[in-house]
Amino acid sequence: MWWHVYPLGFVGADVRPGTAVPDRSVDHRLGRIAGWLDHVVDLGLNGLLLGPVFASSTHGYDTVDHFRIDPRLGDDDDFDRLVTAAHDRGVRVLLDGVFNHVGREHPAFRALGADGPDAPTADLFAVDWVGWQPGDPVRTGNFEGHDILVALDHGSRATEDLVVEVMTHWLRRGIDGWRLDAAYAVPPAFWARVLPRVRERFPEAWFSGEVIHGDAATIARESTMDSLTQYELWQGIWHGIADGNCFELGHAIERHDALLETFVPTTFVGNHDVTRIASAVGERFAEHAAAVLFTVAGTPVVYAGDEYGWTGVKEDREGGDDAVRPAFPEVPPEAAPITHAHEALIALRRRNPWLHRAHTDVVHLSNTAVVLRTATADAAVVTALNLADDPVEVPAADATRVEAGGGDVEDGTLRLPAAGWAVVTR
Repeated sequence: MWWHVYPLGFVGADVRPGTAVPDRSVDHRLGRIAGWLDHVVDLGLNGLLLGPVFASSTHGYDTVDHFRIDPRLGDDDDFDRLVTAAHDRGVRVLLDGVFNHVGREHPAFRALGADGPDAPTADLFAVDWVGWQPGDPVRTGNFEGHDILVALDHGSRATEDLVVEVMTHWLRRGIDGWRLDAAYAVPPAFWARVLPRVRERFPEAWFSGEVIHGDAATIARESTMDSLTQYELWQGIWHGIADGNCFELGHAIERHDALLETFVPTTFVGNHDVTRIASAVGERFAEHAAAVLFTVAGTPVVYAGDEYGWTGVKEDREGGDDAVRPAFPEVPPEAAPITHAHEALIALRRRNPWLHRAHTDVVHLSNTAVVLRTATADAAVVTALNLADDPVEVPAADATRVEAGGGDVEDGTLRLPAAGWAVVTR
């Protein structure tokens, strides 16, 4: 179970610096993340999912050197210390692999402007060279209209070799796997060529792909990725709670269940690209979202700060991500009630590891109340949400003991307070 950090924001680095990458001095800031590792363990989590840490021009997703730690974060020694500190606490480390594109300032791409199709890195990019003359712009694809993000050619052996080299380099340095950024924009056949080559040397490595849309089961099967991000469940939780429409949540749960035949999704209610859950659903309902996250199947990810109920709205403008990618204090603040709710839910999941791949039934459903029963033949966990301003009575689905949240069980009925939630077991 992962704690997800956006490193450049976390350490307070400037994400729009005016200094070119080669001229930047090294700021040894990665230790600030290490200072939070005991907090990660106290929550009950055992994974650190790091956003981009490689040298880039701006926000980390415009990579200019896959083999160098961004000088705004530190250097190789700083990174090694962070990985060692994590592993000493039993915390695994996942890196963000930005392999769909590189930054326009990447030397491999800049070489094309100078040498054209004769550049030694020309095979990394799909370029229309027809009519090109030295000094002309290099006509190549980009990522979703972002001119600074130059798409790699995923039909090229050169790109395949580069990604294998990057992955194995950092796995040798001690990381435990990769989050594959924008995996939905890359042909599944590319991952199916790359990942087996990496697994030959690192069979225990874990790979989770960022997939926002598409046929998830087919993508997972054809790509050989271990997991994919479950955006549909995130939307069902967010909209179902925010709109007081538990039918949407119930539908998302049913579709989520169907994916378990193929793979176990990477589940979340917040990340570095979306409005924080406490802002999306309202602070009084953020614990409800966490209750669903930790009691349905999946590999859960907590976006750092959500366990404190921090707020932040993503906006569609330059700098619109800043509010959801803030600098963190040097030491963790005092726990809030929602922090303790996370601790209880994560502890519950640790006591019931079968939740990782168990199916969930929707046993009660109205606009403002839902009861979910996640179970095997031998055990069950029941999660009940009340979104209304009045108390509600719902079926307890054979559960008798409140493990987290608040409510009373009597004669097969669970009584929830106004805007209450509870997780109940037998």
